[in-house]
Amino acid sequence: MNRTVRSVATSLAVGFAMYFVARGVWWIEQPTAPLLMVAAIGVYLVVVCAAILWDSATSVRMPLFTALLALVASGVIPALVTLSLDPATLTAPFATWYIGALGLLGIVCVVRRRLAIGWLIIVVLIAASSAALGFFVALSLGLVGSVMWVAVAHLLVMFWDRAVHDTERLAGIQQAVSAWHATQQVRQKERRLRTQFAVAVAGPLLSRAVATQGELDTAERLEARLAEGRLRDELRGADLLNDAVRDAIEEARRRGAVVTVFDEGGLDELTEERREEIRDELADVLREAHAERWIIRAARDPRTAVTVVGRASAGRASDDDAVDVWHEIPRESAH
Repeated sequence: MNRTVRSVATSLAVGFAMYFVARGVWWIEQPTAPLLMVAAIGVYLVVVCAAILWDSATSVRMPLFTALLALVASGVIPALVTLSLDPATLTAPFATWYIGALGLLGIVCVVRRRLAIGWLIIVVLIAASSAALGFFVALSLGLVGSVMWVAVAHLLVMFWDRAVHDTERLAGIQQAVSAWHATQQVRQKERRLRTQFAVAVAGPLLSRAVATQGELDTAERLEARLAEGRLRDELRGADLLNDAVRDAIEEARRRGAVVTVFDEGGLDELTEERREEIRDELADVLREAHAERWIIRAARDPRTAVTVVGRASAGRASDDDAVDVWHEIPRESAH
């Protein structure tokens, strides 16, 4: 059976708690008030089990109510033990079980991210044991160990949290690097496709131009201009193009129109379905209207995805009169 770090730590804490309880039960001299000793042991059992197990399956951080209960118990348990024993037996091994037991309770609070409560338990333990036994006697009977183990637990928790934070940060960096590599691969694929398209479009014309030493006939010159325009469109506005748009632009150029395409991110963050709708609408606009100069621009605008401007040739009375077509395609569908 696989054991997680949390389950192992929980088992250790419960095991040590049972050890300290066994020390308290195994008295070698009869307490003067045994019920008070039993009450102290019972309170400790309830409180330490609550501190270890309460909500531990869902959260590392101990509930505040449980932490405050542990703090109150750290003051009650030494008082009950002291009142249950004769002063002559206060330093017996079974009489000082609460020093290690409350040290363990402080460790549990620290591990479960109640650092202030854990250290307050140690402060209360120091005060209570010093009042009952004397400060230096308490130090020799295990108080030093309790303080040191809480300090060690505090340091381990700090290092653990920092390691978790660094691991999460490293995972984020790795994800960003992976995303960057994926983006570069997509861009490389796009560049390869565009290169293949350029070779397919311009290759035969370039071969013909080299073979004839630049002496092309009228039809070949037209095809060369169309090929140049197609390459320029692919470089400047590939997202705006589909087969229908390409055909409409080529028809306009064959009629003698000048078509310029600019893609500045107007189709970014749109679904592919909406992009196809925009491209089809753009193709319809180009086919249905006639102008001598077309400017197609996809700018970053919160409302408009693509702006299509069709202008007549120079010679009109003013620039306003020269605009034959003005069409805006919204980012959101009107349906």
